[in-house]
Amino acid sequence: MIVLKALSLLGFVLCIVLMIRKQNMLKASDAKDPDTGLTFSETWARGMEKKNLIATMIIGLVANFFDTLGIGSYAPSTTAFKLTKSVDDVLIPGTLNVGDTMPVCIEAFLFFGFVDMDILTLVGMIVASVVGAYTMAGIVSKFNRKKVRYAMFIGMFILATVMLCKVLGVGPFGEVGTEMGLRGVKLIIAIVANFILGALMSIGVGLYAPCMALCVILGLDTGCAFPAMMGSCAFLMAFGNGPKFIQEGRYDPVACWTQGICGTIGVFLAYFVVKSMSLRTLTIVVVCVCYITSFLFLHDAIKKGEAA
Repeated sequence: MIVLKALSLLGFVLCIVLMIRKQNMLKASDAKDPDTGLTFSETWARGMEKKNLIATMIIGLVANFFDTLGIGSYAPSTTAFKLTKSVDDVLIPGTLNVGDTMPVCIEAFLFFGFVDMDILTLVGMIVASVVGAYTMAGIVSKFNRKKVRYAMFIGMFILATVMLCKVLGVGPFGEVGTEMGLRGVKLIIAIVANFILGALMSIGVGLYAPCMALCVILGLDTGCAFPAMMGSCAFLMAFGNGPKFIQEGRYDPVACWTQGICGTIGVFLAYFVVKSMSLRTLTIVVVCVCYITSFLFLHDAIKKGEAA
């Protein structure tokens, strides 16, 4: 657990160091971005305009507050960026991946140790998601997104309903699990499932809610979902997607700093909210998150079809 926490902090620091290094490089250049038509200095000045600065600060705080609850930050951040016109559309993907790296690493740091989760189960699920994301990206990216989204809608809706039955004690599903670790077939299922969820991140299928549902369905204590899902995403972003976007310079520098700083504040606020919840309340929150996510998949399947 100490090693995992240390890696989370390393990811946090790495993101800051790489951003500062790239920022200094771009400042020394007068080259214009081929898509935005702006130099780095002009992009920075645009981000520092009062309306844009206030917008990205609020977006970072609110989105990452809800991200810590398992709802996710990408969808609300993207919508808010577009509505406020605070970030150029072409820079939104990079801004999401780079700007949210710091808050997500703090999420992982805080929630490693949130419950006394079995280390083999936790590490197995995290490693599986990372391996899935890297080894399956080329294959999964060719999947029919529309069919995947419909399948995820059905799957998440069923999982959320089963969890709700667990909370209410209805039907044959039994009570909410209290296990801190998995062994045997259940551990294999958890690892394989998280491998698949990691792979599906390549086409924009978020890992948080499905991972939460997976933990509860397999009989784990609801609190175990938080270190499992946050650890998986933190390591993917800190050591994978984030550095790549920084290297390419495809992000809004001001928005990334406001997302990182204000988002981290939002994470701390949400952490104390989650920490104070009872197991039953926490599970109900997870159920709500999964229902919301299922209908978001349905919305994307209908509105976006196969679009990324």
